Amino acid sequence: MRDQDGLAERFEQDRGRLRAVALRMLGSSAEADDAVQEAWLRLSRTDAAEVDNLSGWLTTVVGRICLDMLRARSTRREDFLDDQIDDHLAPAATVAGTNPEQETLLADSVGLALMVVLDTLSPAERLAFVLHDMFAVPFDEVAPVIGKSPDAARQLASRARRRVQGQAPDSAVQDQARRRQVVEAFLSAAREGRFEALLSVLDPDVVMRSDAAAVRLGSAAEIHGASTLADYWNGKAADARVALLDGIVGAVWAPRGKVRVALSFTVTDGRITAINLTADPQQLTELDIAIFN
Repeated sequence: MRDQDGLAERFEQDRGRLRAVALRMLGSSAEADDAVQEAWLRLSRTDAAEVDNLSGWLTTVVGRICLDMLRARSTRREDFLDDQIDDHLAPAATVAGTNPEQETLLADSVGLALMVVLDTLSPAERLAFVLHDMFAVPFDEVAPVIGKSPDAARQLASRARRRVQGQAPDSAVQDQARRRQVVEAFLSAAREGRFEALLSVLDPDVVMRSDAAAVRLGSAAEIHGASTLADYWNGKAADARVALLDGIVGAVWAPRGKVRVALSFTVTDGRITAINLTADPQQLTELDIAIFN
């Protein structure tokens, strides 16, 4: 029992990364969870003491499970689109050869548009590309997952890379970049007390709404108008940082590094038209949050 508890604890250390792999492979939150759960079941039936690299072994297992699921699909991706909208950018946990900043930048550039393009790839191309290009898995480890040689796996990833680079709509990435610029400008102006700069990024009819938990922390329940909102934020936001919230650029208030409030923004034509503050602990735990350095 003690060994099983230790194995479960060890598995939990890799769960985030495994789910990120499965999510990018399958494009469905529910299916990704199923794949990770199946990986745990297989691990629990395996003598882990004989596994030299447990993280690598788990990645291989999840890859094979996802490959089987992709090959078995009889319906098109549109049937799964609703499942993945909320967390299509779930940030990957740090893996060997990467760091949190790289993972955040990856999440910023890999959006729903790219997920759609990935679906045009064959299962083997998709797996080779996702494992190698997104999670830095060497080709000699990718190869046995897809039943190919390392050279063949490299060719599959290269072919997938060319198709992704040639087809991925730039607009989605550009929109994220513009959104980040607006959010950063807002937070910087608020932090430094630059009232006119705040007005410049706020739509005249902007509205800010806060949930009950945020109100209890001192936020106003609802504020209308650029001038009123700029006055409210002027000199604030000292502990606010730009972050990805379910893959969309927003911000978090994180005093002493603990996320207390998530700020989501609606940006139209380069100006903020709405801000929503979420502080409810349960809702915060359901958000995939990646804070920019």
